[in-house]
Amino acid sequence: MIGSMRHPRRDFLMQAGSLLLLPAHLAAARDLACDVAIIGGGTGGCAAALAALRNGMRVVMTEETDWVGGQLTSQAVPPDEHPWIESFGCTRLYRAYRNAVRDYYRRNYPLTEEARARWNLNPGDGSVSRLTHEPRVSVSVLEEMLAPHGSGGRLTVLLRHKPVGADVAGDRIRAVKARDLATGRERVIQAAQFVDATEQGDLLPLTRTEYVTGFESRRDTGEPHAPEQAQPANIQSFTVCFVIDHLSGEDHTIERPAEYAFWRDYVPKMQPPWPGKLLSWAMSDPIRLTPRVVFFDPTLKAQQKGLNLWLYRRIANKGNFTAGAYQSDISLVNWPQNDYWLGNLHEVSEEEAARHLERGKQLSLSLLYWMQTEAPRPDGGQGWPGLRLRGDLAGSADGLAKYPYIRESRRIRAEFTVVEQHVGTDARMKLTGKPREEITAEEFPDTCGVGSYRIDLHPSSGGDNYIDVSSLPFQIPLGALIPRRVENLLAGAKNLGVTHITNGCYRLHPVEWNIGEAAGMLAAQAVQLKEPPRRIRNAEKLLKDFQARLTAQGFELAWPKVTPR
Repeated sequence: MIGSMRHPRRDFLMQAGSLLLLPAHLAAARDLACDVAIIGGGTGGCAAALAALRNGMRVVMTEETDWVGGQLTSQAVPPDEHPWIESFGCTRLYRAYRNAVRDYYRRNYPLTEEARARWNLNPGDGSVSRLTHEPRVSVSVLEEMLAPHGSGGRLTVLLRHKPVGADVAGDRIRAVKARDLATGRERVIQAAQFVDATEQGDLLPLTRTEYVTGFESRRDTGEPHAPEQAQPANIQSFTVCFVIDHLSGEDHTIERPAEYAFWRDYVPKMQPPWPGKLLSWAMSDPIRLTPRVVFFDPTLKAQQKGLNLWLYRRIANKGNFTAGAYQSDISLVNWPQNDYWLGNLHEVSEEEAARHLERGKQLSLSLLYWMQTEAPRPDGGQGWPGLRLRGDLAGSADGLAKYPYIRESRRIRAEFTVVEQHVGTDARMKLTGKPREEITAEEFPDTCGVGSYRIDLHPSSGGDNYIDVSSLPFQIPLGALIPRRVENLLAGAKNLGVTHITNGCYRLHPVEWNIGEAAGMLAAQAVQLKEPPRRIRNAEKLLKDFQARLTAQGFELAWPKVTPR
């Protein structure tokens, strides 16, 4: 079982930043009926729910953990975004979410006057993002965004519920069965339209929706970076993230993890080779695949050039808060050193998935213990015993994130699949014959949004090192959200029609949000018009009307001229 904080009851409505029990008549009901059922309450799921709700739908949303938000919350990953995010390149709703995070800090945290006045406040000032912040803040913000719909009776959120079955007739889903992970009780959710916004595409096998996993072959996709033969079990690493602060002069060393000896001595076996032990300050440069040396210094006293991992995903810079408010900066650990690639979490038995998840946790705990006891310091010493695991900020009893950071999901066999030749910089140059400064990504007539990120693939379970190549700011084709056959299911997260390669740039926070929000709007349009999503995409007038509706509700459907990533 993945994720977990225990509560006495598991059926909740979101309201006013808190979790309320369902009304008695709903708590007693075995079946729930709605217009749009969203299975998975992560980043894409929340966006899908909000989009469907603002378009008049009654929505039921399930979530496997007890926090909505996925990447942003239960996985504890601050948003990875493109450099233009403050001015364009996301939906109006995503920008409202980002502004609400900053406003939440201004309302509730003791910011310095300088920090409070900063329009682009970055609470952690982490180098990876313009909005590094504590995951609990995003939980509160998303709950506030959902709250009015719960109060109005239009939204039901079932926390700690996992899909376990489906009733399918021909090419249509009639209902999905979800199990309460605390009580074992099962509910049947009936809907006109379903959105799979789970982290690993869990609804796809349950509904017999055709899908693909792992690496497609070059013969199938023509992608320059694809292998000659398909590798369906070769899936990107996942990461069990954790939060730490540093209290100098104190000892917060955790108990030695059971697998510490293994992980301390582990040397990755992959191609191209990894430069030594995983637990070290040397790693593969993602782009060049040559050795790259970084360092770690929570004291910020080291006179050393290069990347300080303490600052990389720092989620609280104590200098942004009044004196004494924070004992220390707070940092989020999501590094190459705790990427787990020795096995997968989907397309394996539940027992094997649980074993790999536990080993992923052991890796993260071993990394922390190594940093506390043996890691070389810039001053020549060893270890920082003052590093303190902040499970309170991750909302967990074991100190780790509630749910592993999932980079790669099952992916639908879609009406349209995005391949490297559509978005990769070098692939586009070769395909079009144009110089770098003139090329753009493929323009999709059925665009439903935009995104931008490098094609960034972390080491995978098949033994591949990084694949990290330049890509162009891209569009999200509506056809990538629609399965080839099933009529009332939409992809609402990383399970859309992309490949192992293009997943590397379509998997980040603002893109997943856009995917989910577009899926929620398309589901609503399908209910209102009594037309299947496929027809809305393929009938020219219906598509134009839908895209006009997207634009009116704050979607950006095309990019201005910008440089490749």
